Amino acid sequence: MTDPVLAATLRARLGPRASRFAGAAVTVDAIKIGVHGVSPDADFELGSISKALTGLLYADASARGEIGPDTTLGELLPLAGCAVAELKLEPVSRHCSGLPRLPPGLPGAPSRLRRSVSFYLHGTNPYGESLPELLEQARAVRLQSPRPRYSNLGFELLGHAIAAGAGLSYRDLVAARLCAPLSLDSVYLPATAGELGPEALTGSSRSGRAKEPWTGEALGPAGGIRASIRDMARLTRALLDGSAPGLTALDPVAAFAGPAARIGAAWITLEVNGRQITWHNGATGGFRSWIGLDREAGAGVVLLTASSQAVDRHGFALLRELAAR
Repeated sequence: MTDPVLAATLRARLGPRASRFAGAAVTVDAIKIGVHGVSPDADFELGSISKALTGLLYADASARGEIGPDTTLGELLPLAGCAVAELKLEPVSRHCSGLPRLPPGLPGAPSRLRRSVSFYLHGTNPYGESLPELLEQARAVRLQSPRPRYSNLGFELLGHAIAAGAGLSYRDLVAARLCAPLSLDSVYLPATAGELGPEALTGSSRSGRAKEPWTGEALGPAGGIRASIRDMARLTRALLDGSAPGLTALDPVAAFAGPAARIGAAWITLEVNGRQITWHNGATGGFRSWIGLDREAGAGVVLLTASSQAVDRHGFALLRELAAR
């Protein structure tokens, strides 16, 4: 069942333009789900919350002994002879490896600029590469200084490297180590639009213009996971009660984006009104998402919207209210 009070609270916060959204208020003892304009089983693009899930898988693989602190991308992926091959996984996991935000384009394919223009004008998917295409792009990368720099490319490579170390595809790694143990039945990674499930929502701009789904094998670990609010709530409770794999990914180990924010494996920890909040957000062409935890209070919030309306401040506010109860 869904909670009409939470749904009304979310609608009041997000405003009349938010026509399709879902939210969850989670504690160790209870889950409340509120939806508007969608089924609680509808699946949303998580965007960069996919990186947070990859962070869990990275920490889990480390605990299993499949990777170590000095393991490099080149030991797991066929990248020998290029600069990226020498990068250690640990700095990649906290966005400080020197990798750029995005990879260079492929020879003969539309440039990043053309893809961006097409996305802004027509709402097309700016991604879509296969894993072999991603590796070809990575071989041409010129590394920058190893300072904090948010990198989609880094997490694409990290996720596929972790999977290779386990002898699996990234899609199968997610299924085996997150979905199966936590019963996350709606979580999946479509490589093409034809692989979207029957509950898949179509995202839109704030004005209501439909956007193409962001799909692609390469994209998966950095931004290609889809899930329902039910499963995101279930995952949040597992993070709070300690039953989720790879929990050390949440622990901050280095400064990120200034002294106020610290990072673990993708997960950001920020002090907000005297509380330590561990969180990540996501943004694709037609979706926005946010997940946050007050681990000391044992409370978590998830927000998913099928539009490009930002939700971060509402997530922080709702989590503050939930933790204060």
